[in-house]
Amino acid sequence: MADAAKTIEISILGRNYKIACEEGEREALLEAVAYLDGKMGEIKGAGKVNGTDRIAVMAALNIAHELLSTKLGNGFDIGQAKRRISLIEAKLDEVLAKQDKLF
Repeated sequence: MADAAKTIEISILGRNYKIACEEGEREALLEAVAYLDGKMGEIKGAGKVNGTDRIAVMAALNIAHELLSTKLGNGFDIGQAKRRISLIEAKLDEVLAKQDKLF
């Protein structure tokens, strides 16, 4: 059964946002927020880009470039690997739950 979505408050570049997040995804979301906030802070600190919207677009482009370089550079798709690991974990949880009922 999927976890219920809860609203959490995050801060990116000093601006607060409320977003819905499933409890099981909270830690990953907070890591993504910290990463994005760091990237945007680097761009803002360099002083070459003005305006939050432009900083966000530049950060998005940099992150997309990093993702595509990782995905295409090594021929390894980390997103696909994570999805497969999640499916394996779900199957293991299902099998182990059945085993617990035996005892």
